[in-house]
Amino acid sequence: MITIKEFYKEIFGDNNPDLEDILNESINKDIGHFNVFDIKKMYKSSKLKPEMPYNKRTYYKISLISGKNKVEYADRTIEIEEFGILFASPKIPYNYTPLDNEQSGHFCVFTKEFLAKSKIGFELDNLPIFSSQSDFVYQITAAQFEEINRIFKKMHLEINSDYAYKYDLLRNYSMELIHYGQKLKPITPVENNKTASSRITSFFIELLERQFPIENTTQILMLKTPKDFAATLGVHVNHLNKVLKETTGKTTGEIIAGRINQEAKVLLKQTHWNISEIAYTLGFEEIAHFSNFFKKNNNQSPLLFRE
Repeated sequence: MITIKEFYKEIFGDNNPDLEDILNESINKDIGHFNVFDIKKMYKSSKLKPEMPYNKRTYYKISLISGKNKVEYADRTIEIEEFGILFASPKIPYNYTPLDNEQSGHFCVFTKEFLAKSKIGFELDNLPIFSSQSDFVYQITAAQFEEINRIFKKMHLEINSDYAYKYDLLRNYSMELIHYGQKLKPITPVENNKTASSRITSFFIELLERQFPIENTTQILMLKTPKDFAATLGVHVNHLNKVLKETTGKTTGEIIAGRINQEAKVLLKQTHWNISEIAYTLGFEEIAHFSNFFKKNNNQSPLLFRE
């Protein structure tokens, strides 16, 4: 999960002295965090690459896009030909790739606390545009781009003002963007099933491998079941299982179990951790469950394998 602080480090680098000042003003208070950026200016002055790798993020992002781009998520590829708007939430990991050098527009980032229920009257995640099944990328016309562009310009003016209630106004502008987006029609995916299956398999393997190697006894597997992976990828567990069976010949559970078993053998051979510690790091609540799992996959107990 990429946090808002890690997002800023991608932009400014690790040694930027202003990073803590930027974040402390809002993150350490109850108002949450909000900021707005001009895309063209930011790419010229920051270390941030135009490409955004496939990751889950803890913050929300609304991007007004001018330029040709590709967005990949779950089993879909969306191409923005000229103008678009994207509503990203922590629920949907995605990959974003500019397809030309003429990129402009704006984007704002904010934490859930910024649009908390106590401030807007409802849960942000209950909105259709931020659901895990949302088509969150929308094609827009040049006229719609200019309408939304005016809202972002007001955001830029307000965030740099000394107005005491500026964050209330910024909250209103954010909600205006969200409601505008919920009225739009999503872009139709442009790929065939084979391409989609290949990519979702790659995303699954990447998520699985990202959890390894286990390097200390406080590191615990967070994604352990097919449902865990399906939820993270934003697809139904049955669809994930079907895709993996077609592309790898194995079920989701078989792939996960095989990788956990592989790591278990490495830890038993290369560490001095006791069996209980190894079981815990691999996501087993009971040592007996780990022993049964290991015996099923290796025809011997963990202790015997170690000896």
